[in-house]
Amino acid sequence: MTTTTALRTVTVRYFAAAKAAAGRDAETLAVPADATVAALGDTLAERYGPEFARVLARCSYLVDEIAVRDPQRVLPEGAVVDVLPPFAGG
Repeated sequence: MTTTTALRTVTVRYFAAAKAAAGRDAETLAVPADATVAALGDTLAERYGPEFARVLARCSYLVDEIAVRDPQRVLPEGAVVDVLPPFAGG
């Protein structure tokens, strides 16, 4: 018997140091339907390696332009996730 895992499509946009570490400014990914912001972060860290993981550890996230307070938030279909490192200045 074959088990099918439901997937959702999300767009991830990288800014500043996250963009430099990922080597791109955006990408579209298929993630499990129950994927959380934390799980997405784990997937990205595994995909881009230790330097990216170090940057990611300092980042905050927006999902559809709303700040994420709970990393266990499930990502909705078609979500746009912004990965935001701390910014200097004011």
